[in-house]
Amino acid sequence: MEIEKFEEILKTYLKKIDIELSKKQIEQFYTYMNLLLEWNEKINLTAITEPEEVILKHFVDSLTISAYIKKGSKLVDMGTGAGFPGIPLKILRDDIEITLVDSLNKRINFLNEVIKELELREISTVHARAEEFGQNKKYREKFDIATSRAVANLSTLSEYLVPLVKLEGKIICMKGSEVKEEVENAKNAIKILGGKMEKEESFNLPNSDMKRNLVIIKKIKNTPAKYPRKPGTPAKEPIK
Repeated sequence: MEIEKFEEILKTYLKKIDIELSKKQIEQFYTYMNLLLEWNEKINLTAITEPEEVILKHFVDSLTISAYIKKGSKLVDMGTGAGFPGIPLKILRDDIEITLVDSLNKRINFLNEVIKELELREISTVHARAEEFGQNKKYREKFDIATSRAVANLSTLSEYLVPLVKLEGKIICMKGSEVKEEVENAKNAIKILGGKMEKEESFNLPNSDMKRNLVIIKKIKNTPAKYPRKPGTPAKEPIK
């Protein structure tokens, strides 16, 4: 896809969510897309390979949470995969500091290449399992916002994310179309971990019938030291 066509499609979608980009940001997104598709031939980064779908389902989708992120926030993107939502947020928001965490070193290598090519600042990568990262004193309860896109059920995800944010911090869980049951099943886990359900928001991605849900949790108490439990346990035995 030529950059002119790319720019036209990206701008059309972003206008619907009141986001404008500079020429430089558009070029960064274009480079990012091309790197993603090029590396995807060597390592499995995404099943979405049509440029227009990459724009909508990866870039635009990632930016839908920008409105919930205060200026100057420190954000952690857990299980970032190919960099979503962290890298699109960093391209858009120079004011936020971002840490990208993933358990697969190949993906970390890709992310480091993207950061270098796009000349992004105040963004770092960490190769770690979510459970180990959450028990690391360097990172535990150090972030204003923890987010994750399509990583695990809400109970498990809360155990990964709630330990990472400071008191009064926010957890933004980016989910697909159905979350009612997940939210119900996760209420006790969220409470145990020190969180409180703050908001659920449903919306469709621009010009599509693709439904998305944001579940926003506020941290109101420190997380008990035993959480997150050892690697594998939160997924196998979610807190009831």
